[in-house]
Amino acid sequence: PEQCAVFHCRGCWTVLGDSLQLCGQEPPGLSVLICFKVTSDVIWEDSLLIGLEGALLGCAYCLLTCRSCGLAVGFILYSSGSDLAYLRGLFCFFKDSIICYLLKNQIIIEASKMNFPAVTLKE
Repeated sequence: PEQCAVFHCRGCWTVLGDSLQLCGQEPPGLSVLICFKVTSDVIWEDSLLIGLEGALLGCAYCLLTCRSCGLAVGFILYSSGSDLAYLRGLFCFFKDSIICYLLKNQIIIEASKMNFPAVTLKE
């Protein structure tokens, strides 16, 4: 309850999800919020992209975009190495594309500056 937040698109402030849907820890090299559910304002195409560098090198994923403004807000991992396997099929929001509204304090903060409580997925 202390850190309940609503996730908004940085581009247009559309609501994309909330912290009650967080379901995993941020992997090394990726600055993402991992959620198992998002709003209908998050859209993705069936076409897959392939990561050419960084933490997603060699991974296949679908890009998530904001329905309202078209900003790329994250990805759904389709195929990866074993180190990122736990992310497959989950919604991963880029922290740089998300603004958080903290319900208790009624303040707005960048997702990249937030530290949410640890959440662990069971295998």
